Amino acid sequence: MDKDSLHTLQSWIDQSRSIVFFGGAGVSTESGIPDFRSTDGLYAQQWAYPPETILSHDFFAENPAEFYRFYREKMLITGVSPNPAHKKLAELERAGRLSAVITQNIDGLHQAAGSKTVLELHGSIHRNFCTRCGRFFSLEELLETSGVPRCPCGGIIKPDVVLYGESLDQETVSRAVSALRQADLLIVGGTSLAVYPAAGLIRYYRGSRTVLINKGATPYDAEAGLVIQDSIGKVLGQIAVR
Repeated sequence: MDKDSLHTLQSWIDQSRSIVFFGGAGVSTESGIPDFRSTDGLYAQQWAYPPETILSHDFFAENPAEFYRFYREKMLITGVSPNPAHKKLAELERAGRLSAVITQNIDGLHQAAGSKTVLELHGSIHRNFCTRCGRFFSLEELLETSGVPRCPCGGIIKPDVVLYGESLDQETVSRAVSALRQADLLIVGGTSLAVYPAAGLIRYYRGSRTVLINKGATPYDAEAGLVIQDSIGKVLGQIAVR
């Protein structure tokens, strides 16, 4: 990352009062959570079924035991902590500069870092519900179970995560669209912008300044005012909040 890019990013942040951050798996990889599409990510690993199949609504309904075997081993990653990117975003929010974090991640690390307005497009591993009666179960309660977790009513407990074949939560989408429309700076980080419909939401941003921070190129690089191909934690860690 060159000094001119960092200076520009700092200047834009200093001048903004309603920043929205849109992030993906790359934000959490620096905390030790594997992403999905890198060479060592979940989609590159061998399993009895493709991850896209296991993490689908139909597979969960038809084969909950195999779903939970995969989900417990690959998705329920505990003992991780927020990294400099999560912490800086929380600091920007406390300073009144950042209005919302829109994330495709389900790990809850933004909240763990102190962020309050976190719009989780794909849900969260920290919320779980009975498919029969709707009773809520925390991550801690789920971790105490084995096999296919069941509610006292007999219903199967399902993680509140968006599986393939399911729609995004419309209230969350509406709040994300509203935040994007009102933003005066959009920072996109740690995402290849290849997952739809989530990635398409950034089209609702009406401002003139867009920053893309990602280790690799994205389909939107040519449209951004500033592109930094580097670690999101390294970049945001150097930003001063003033």
